[in-house]
Amino acid sequence: MSGLGELDRPGAPTGAAPGRTGPGKPVSASDRTGPGKPESASGSTGLGKPESASGSTGLGKSEPGVDRAGSTPRRGAADPVKALMHRHRGLCERAVDPLEIAAGLEAHGITDRTAARFRHRDVFSLAEEMYARVSRDGDTTVPAPPAAPRVHAGWVLLTLLPGALCAAALAAVHLTHGRSRLFAAAAGALAVALALRAALRRGPLSRTGTDRPGPRPGAASGWTTPWTVWLVAYSLLGNGLLGNALAGGPDTLPTGTADGPWPLTAAPVLALALGCAPAAWTAHLLTARASRKLAVSRGLEDFATSVRPLLIGTFVLFLCALAALLTLSSAVLGERAAYPQVLTLGALFFLARLLTTHGFTYAPAVVLTAAATVEAAALATVFASRLPGFGLLATPVEALVTTWGADSVPTLTCGAAALALLAHMTRKLTRASAHAPPEPAR
Repeated sequence: MSGLGELDRPGAPTGAAPGRTGPGKPVSASDRTGPGKPESASGSTGLGKPESASGSTGLGKSEPGVDRAGSTPRRGAADPVKALMHRHRGLCERAVDPLEIAAGLEAHGITDRTAARFRHRDVFSLAEEMYARVSRDGDTTVPAPPAAPRVHAGWVLLTLLPGALCAAALAAVHLTHGRSRLFAAAAGALAVALALRAALRRGPLSRTGTDRPGPRPGAASGWTTPWTVWLVAYSLLGNGLLGNALAGGPDTLPTGTADGPWPLTAAPVLALALGCAPAAWTAHLLTARASRKLAVSRGLEDFATSVRPLLIGTFVLFLCALAALLTLSSAVLGERAAYPQVLTLGALFFLARLLTTHGFTYAPAVVLTAAATVEAAALATVFASRLPGFGLLATPVEALVTTWGADSVPTLTCGAAALALLAHMTRKLTRASAHAPPEPAR
């Protein structure tokens, strides 16, 4: 059969003349359609009569098997997934699996509801399509999987340095007297602060290194240094000051000993300084294990379910190490081991640093600020109650100290703050985006 253009060409042969069966003999309607069957409009084949698309067999009939409406491909809107890949081109090109793309999309605020606009049921399904198309749409090859984080001798030594310097400073304070003791204490505090700062700038506890996973640091930064210093200072001198203030003092400055009128408790500070090393090791363990789970997980929910026990286990492991260090420190210094106070304070510091290393800095700053403010307010109410007419201000603190001791104030304060950060950590650090490799700087 020739093309449709030949059927529409004027003068094309169509057989016998319409309306006749022989020379000069007209054809009646009954002869054309059979006895008793009137001819319908759709069955007409005469010239000048329109024919339907379904029943016509004459001029203008489409060829069998040719669908004019479906022969031309339907042109839709622009490809939304391709546009999304263009916006996240760097993420797609360096991804080694779909979950890494899903983590990056999640970090940029793309949720399952957003994925529905791209005709996908969830973020992971969208990431699978983007990962499958990157070899065709991208111009570069997919890089090799990133190597697991390694243990470096540099940061190992740095994490041991705060504890060693703190022990040396305490030894110097115990061996000196008078003004020399004051100078030894000031020099030791400065050395420990510098060592701690160096330990936090490198290794698993740092948040500025290029090898750290998670969102970009500084997106919601918070200044925590003064509140951290206050909490450490309170663990050293706060309980003695609070007890002395409730008794009507203090009348003298602290002498740097545990049996003076303003007693100094050094075991908590030494245990926290020594705890910098297990904090770094547990943070490194969390990073390594989370990277493995990120590589083998098949979805965001799957990763969250598998990494949640890892987070809790890491937290418990650090607390066990800190309890052992507190026992050792108390035995060496001959002081009472205040386990509730030190463990809650250590848990608060560890959770705050763990969130900070993964880019979540706002919540630690708020919680540390609140904890330091509550401890300062407890001391302030005791001193303010000495003013005329304000005697009731110290009643809550006095009742708390009388019932559970002076260390109940920091224990309850830091315990509540640590629980808040623990709940926040189980929400934030179970995201795949918190453990994904950072995007390269542009």
